[in-house]
Amino acid sequence: MLKPNIFREYDIRGVAETELQSADVVDLGRALGTTLQRKSGNEISLGRDCRLSSPRLHAALLEGLIDSGCHVTDIGVVPTPLTYFSAVHLDADGAVMITGSHNPSEFNGFKTVCGSGTLHGDTIQEVRSLIERRDFEKGKGSHQTADLIPSYVDTLAGQFDFDRRIKVVFDAGNGTAGPVVHQLMKRLNVEATELFFEMDGRFPNHHPDPTVPSNLKHLQDAVKAHGADLGIAFDGDSDRIGAVDENGEVIYGDMLLLIYGREILSRKPGSTFIGEVKCSQVMYDELTKLGGKPIMYKTGHSLIKAKMKQEHAELAGEMSGHMFFADRYFGYDDAIYAACRLMEIVSKSGKPLSAQTAGLPKLVSTPELRVDSTDEEKFRLVARVAEEFSKTHKVIDVDGVRVLFDHGWGLLRASNTQPVLVMRFEATSQALLDEYQSAMDAALARARQA
Repeated sequence: MLKPNIFREYDIRGVAETELQSADVVDLGRALGTTLQRKSGNEISLGRDCRLSSPRLHAALLEGLIDSGCHVTDIGVVPTPLTYFSAVHLDADGAVMITGSHNPSEFNGFKTVCGSGTLHGDTIQEVRSLIERRDFEKGKGSHQTADLIPSYVDTLAGQFDFDRRIKVVFDAGNGTAGPVVHQLMKRLNVEATELFFEMDGRFPNHHPDPTVPSNLKHLQDAVKAHGADLGIAFDGDSDRIGAVDENGEVIYGDMLLLIYGREILSRKPGSTFIGEVKCSQVMYDELTKLGGKPIMYKTGHSLIKAKMKQEHAELAGEMSGHMFFADRYFGYDDAIYAACRLMEIVSKSGKPLSAQTAGLPKLVSTPELRVDSTDEEKFRLVARVAEEFSKTHKVIDVDGVRVLFDHGWGLLRASNTQPVLVMRFEATSQALLDEYQSAMDAALARARQA
């Protein structure tokens, strides 16, 4: 039986060899197939990433989907956004992507599209309940294969026509982006330098998580060595973008959202945007100054997509590099498409990427800081810290606790994907940043002792 802890807020994920046994994944396939049929229909597309465990999980999940009566189009080893694309392109009732995303190589999991949305929250718990009750649809499904990479490349290539040839370094991190980006860049006015484009589920060169600065070192060095206009990195399943400017400086997700948002507002005044609790206050303030309507919301791709639809937002983004374009696109997170949008802005502006953030208020901030915890403890600790700070400070509790200090803010939230706590801080000076971080560290220590 699958452990309850793998059924997370917006996907199903665990250690492949210990928590995702093949027989249990067959049952998961039956449960996902049952859920999809009862909510949307039985035409399902199925993709997988390049992790070493993905072929085994694919075989088991496929067996369960077919046994539940689903008609499955298997699109092979592809980026997660291409699986999302398949649901649109094939007019499918749903889609499942087998992927460990940005997590270490021993992890794997399942992201599920149902109709026009993504399974999350209570619906994922309903999937678990189906397995426990063995309440499965029973039918005679089918299986066929399809190569959708050419259609995906055609769709993206047909949307972009860069004004000037630009020089870009790409780091695929040995994940799924490499083969697709290689084909796409041949179609665009881009001089591409390719780093780690060979798919390898062991991720031998560096861990494919572009939110961790050390994972971007190869990219930064290559951008400077080649005199490139910018550098772009992808996570393991290609739904997160990382970016560095021509000087090798990291452009974090919130600033990317601002760059994209500024361009959208030039065409669509008054547009709504969704950010998350880790994003800089600068981003929210600047989009407001430009006439936009930024909304702070919870972290998580499923949650963000649902909020976008509710608010009719043109764009949403996370610090993690998930960028969701409803403007000119389908509304899901696609790092390859986001890369094209960033290259388009640089090409059309005739200015380097660094110019896109010039003139913004100079605040000091940390990247995402991760503190080891346990899945059982992390939410309790956040609740205790929130309770303590709420007595003395204004707090935003839309996702974890964002404490508003006099000249900045500090965040503590529980990760929905890993047994860790996530922290981030922003302030007008390094001294104040250190002060706010120390205050949060002390509150967390007291919470652990309580």
